[in-house]
Amino acid sequence: MKRLFYFIMTAFVLSIGCNSEKKEVSNPLLQPFTTPYEVPPFDQIKLEHYQPAFEFAMQQHNEEIDAIVNNQEAPTFENTIIALDQAGSLLTKIGNIFFNVYEAESDEAMQALASELMPTYSLHFDNITFNDKLFQRIKTVHAQRDSLNLQADEMRVLEKYYKDFARNGANLNEEQKATLKKINEELSVLYLKFEQNLLAENKKFTLAIDNEADLKGLPDALLAAAAKTAKEAGQEGKWIFTMSKASWIPFLQYAENRDLREKIYRGWFMRGDNNDSLDNKSNIERIVNLRLQKANILGFESFAAFKIDNNMAKTPLAVNELLEEVWTVANPVSMNERDELQAIIDKEGGNFKVAPWDWWFYSEKIRKEKYSMEESELKPYLTLDNVKNGIFYVATKLYGITFKPRTDIPVYHPDVEVFEVNEADGKLIGLLYMDYHPRAGKGGGAWCTGFRDGYYDKDGQRIIPLVSIVCNFTEAVGETPAMLNWDETTTLFHEFGHGLHGLFSDGRFHRTTGEMPRDMVELPSQFMENYAGEPEVLKVYAKHYQTGEPIPDLLIAKIQNSSTFNIGFETCELLAATILDQAWHAQTTQQQYDVNAFEKAAMDKIGLIPEILPRYRTPYFAHAFGSEGYAAGYYVYTWAEVLDADAFDAFKQSGNIFNPELAAKFRENILANSGKDEGMVQYIKFRGQDPSKDPYFKRRGLK
Repeated sequence: MKRLFYFIMTAFVLSIGCNSEKKEVSNPLLQPFTTPYEVPPFDQIKLEHYQPAFEFAMQQHNEEIDAIVNNQEAPTFENTIIALDQAGSLLTKIGNIFFNVYEAESDEAMQALASELMPTYSLHFDNITFNDKLFQRIKTVHAQRDSLNLQADEMRVLEKYYKDFARNGANLNEEQKATLKKINEELSVLYLKFEQNLLAENKKFTLAIDNEADLKGLPDALLAAAAKTAKEAGQEGKWIFTMSKASWIPFLQYAENRDLREKIYRGWFMRGDNNDSLDNKSNIERIVNLRLQKANILGFESFAAFKIDNNMAKTPLAVNELLEEVWTVANPVSMNERDELQAIIDKEGGNFKVAPWDWWFYSEKIRKEKYSMEESELKPYLTLDNVKNGIFYVATKLYGITFKPRTDIPVYHPDVEVFEVNEADGKLIGLLYMDYHPRAGKGGGAWCTGFRDGYYDKDGQRIIPLVSIVCNFTEAVGETPAMLNWDETTTLFHEFGHGLHGLFSDGRFHRTTGEMPRDMVELPSQFMENYAGEPEVLKVYAKHYQTGEPIPDLLIAKIQNSSTFNIGFETCELLAATILDQAWHAQTTQQQYDVNAFEKAAMDKIGLIPEILPRYRTPYFAHAFGSEGYAAGYYVYTWAEVLDADAFDAFKQSGNIFNPELAAKFRENILANSGKDEGMVQYIKFRGQDPSKDPYFKRRGLK
């Protein structure tokens, strides 16, 4: 997942009451960074530095906007659009640091600060959006655009700024603007509360086991990690399993104790749904109604229509047509898989019907029976260092770039590694931060973001990007290195694809550099996933951690042969969450909701079998309710998978998965200049034709 902190429309702000004399000389956030490449000086930044830094940066940004608005000269591209694009750089710098540290390394004090500040989360940029004098200047330049002799990238950024303002309410009357401000303010608080509840739920649930008999079936590496977790929690001699996917998923795969499998899985799917102080259902009801009200004010019948209008898909109808097409072929496959699981249960004399907490356990048995393969066979070849070498190898083969460890770069946590990324000729591209392991205060899952986008300063000097990849992989235990399962391996390839997009993005303007429609954002990441399982790539990076021997051909064949194993389950749990997201945001009337009843009705409507739950149930569906980024947009993973399958098929059909001509075109049109034109235009520049769905269905074994 790519976490994008767009300060243009969703700024993190404070009430403005300070003046420039209040600048604290000792505040490192307000001083020039003297670190290498002017990276954030994490070793100097303290919690108390953020508030005064935000206050000063907010005033500075206001002064920059005032200078544009009060310019006595007639509006021009230079004094209005370029000036707007360059405004707020200090605020962006501070915000990128705060938000990324908050996601990866927050504590109670940082959460309290965020909660205190969130009521004015969107106020500052709403005030800019609703600044009529500023919008009139933008409109004037936009109306004259055909006579200004603008270059293509200049026309693009002008169109984007005009649409940003119009789309976010600049044309509304004063009463509507005031209402929208209140909606945005309340939503920002609700998003924070949703995320904080979820983080607390993740920390709250643990499965502590003190009876060794209850551990039957669990692999040694998982037991070692659970024992280490217990020791760190002051419960040495026990084994503790948590809500980290690296913990609960392998528990479900291998634990023979069915009651404990149910207990840990219930801990997962009941997060935010326990009718206590961390319950998210009332937050969701309010979010859904406020989003609808917002969409209506902006002229759309539903929030889904509002969000998708700005994407490649354009309409909810186009999204739903794709989802229905895939669901129609995937759901019967999931039913057949369910029946296979039940057959094994019956064969073993189990006197029960398969339940959701049985799926991983019995599908692992089927994997072993059908393909003579267990995930535990793979892990010795998939150490974290090996997989890291694999992603670097692919990037070097495709684009000629190199990666050099840097130990002199300040980091926000000792676990974080930093790599200098260079072109083949030695030219510096950027820095890559990598943060691998779970810890208290860190958000769940994996994502890619940045402490600084690449850009050109006023003198035309390129300022390098600072890209960050954050994951939650199991740590090394004792002499055994951190080993990844196959899902974690593809996850690292996925996030690294986002990272390459951030590193390569190029352009003159902040607004359009690296810009992609939301349903194209996952193309770079999902494209990279294709390389993880390619035999010639596996031979390079998948080496046994003890012997150094490359992964054997037999095991590679097993990976290839089992590539569509359990595909009905994987497709349907993903699509179920996607369809649930669309159902919530397709609503056209404000109402009271029984959240669980709504979810059940939506899943019953599509015929989701009860043995499968949506990948994310509503109360912990952070993509949909933890922010506005992926709201009404979880479909983008499927939409982008059609694109990535088609893109990789071009390489496969060429006979060289590292085809240098195609790699250069992919880098130029998708990674470096994605914001140069509309998403489909850029894709066709790379591909030479419209994308086909056939490679997607073929790869998933669904047609």
